[in-house]
Amino acid sequence: MKGLVDKPSYIIELLERGVTLEDVIDGHICEQALVEKSAFVVGDLGALMRQHVCWQSAVPRMQPYYPVKCNSSPAVIEVLASLGLGFICANKTEASLVLEHGVSPENIILSGVCKQLAHIKHAAKNNIQHLVCENEAELSKISRLHPRAKLLLQLTTEAHAAETSMAFGFSLKSCRHLLEAAKELGVEVVGVTFHIPSSCQDLPQAYSHALSDARCVFDMGLDLGFNMNILDIGGGFTGSEGQLKQVECAVRPLLEAYFPPLSGVQVLAQPGSFYVASAFSLAVNVVGKKVMNRHWDSLTQGMNNEDAEFLYHMNEGVYGPFSRKLLGNCIAAPSVHKHVLCAEEGVYPSSLWGPSLDQLDQVVERCLLPELSVGDWLCFSNMGVCGLEEFSCLSSSPQLPVYYTVSTCDWYRMQGAGVALDSAMKNFSMVRYSV
Repeated sequence: MKGLVDKPSYIIELLERGVTLEDVIDGHICEQALVEKSAFVVGDLGALMRQHVCWQSAVPRMQPYYPVKCNSSPAVIEVLASLGLGFICANKTEASLVLEHGVSPENIILSGVCKQLAHIKHAAKNNIQHLVCENEAELSKISRLHPRAKLLLQLTTEAHAAETSMAFGFSLKSCRHLLEAAKELGVEVVGVTFHIPSSCQDLPQAYSHALSDARCVFDMGLDLGFNMNILDIGGGFTGSEGQLKQVECAVRPLLEAYFPPLSGVQVLAQPGSFYVASAFSLAVNVVGKKVMNRHWDSLTQGMNNEDAEFLYHMNEGVYGPFSRKLLGNCIAAPSVHKHVLCAEEGVYPSSLWGPSLDQLDQVVERCLLPELSVGDWLCFSNMGVCGLEEFSCLSSSPQLPVYYTVSTCDWYRMQGAGVALDSAMKNFSMVRYSV
């Protein structure tokens, strides 16, 4: 065992050569089989590094700022801070968490459409100067409580407006008035932020409108004497390298036209899902089983398996780690633990539910799975977009275990990138995992 601190808060399992993430999951499933079969989470910290390398390669001009609301686990914060990312914090709790991990206030942006007074005061007290503002009422609060703030004005976009019934941000028509109000109040405006959702079907058109409007706001701000130097193109990055390249193809020529490098404008983006989605997997146990549709052969009185349809209850549902399903997000079908698979068995229509009897507690509406038994395990990948407090506070279990891992290959790659786990990650201990 290699301990990094005397009393670690968390443990990272260093995977020796030949050991895979699946081996780790299998090992913890075997452990759970001997106890109460609680669900658990496995985090692959190497995935954060791999996504960072991909980001730097695809969009080198865009400085990544991580939205803490996507996943606030301490491992994620520490690794991304070590990689030099900035952070988007929605409240003082998130800001305090990031500050505790040694992030400079200069690399923190306090977002939020309607910030509580205590959150603005907290930002001022901790020298967090960059705040997002979208209306005159918010501007008035900031001018009273944090007069040294540097504002990023939240610009609404057609793509964002089409996704939600609630309008966020200011329109291009109202921006002049908001800029003049900031000037009168003596509050500095330094840039613009906007958001294009990942569901947008026409990225070139959406970014064309948004960046054209942002350029107009920059010009108005410069006319009024503001030092406009930050452009934040928001989030909407799913975690797919292909989708990132689509965004890059849509944005690059527009940035060259409206905000060329010689303009001195710093371009930011908010890749939340992109960094953490693939980094976490969730293993759950089947705790209930129902046959929803059986057709009996009138002659043999035997069951026709081809007509079987199964409903399974798992020990976690939408009121726990699958909570994003309640927001309309789709949960992909899981893989089954390897001992369930059998080449001779078929697959059947199946639905997956949480442990409650609530009709909303449906995790996967329909998928094809081999016939499962109570006690079998399912593994859901791409479960990183969720604060780990949701895993522990909303789940049916008192606390869901989270096991952090990193392969030796990724560990050395991190060190090569300047992320020294033995010095940067103060709250972790490391053990070697081998088979």
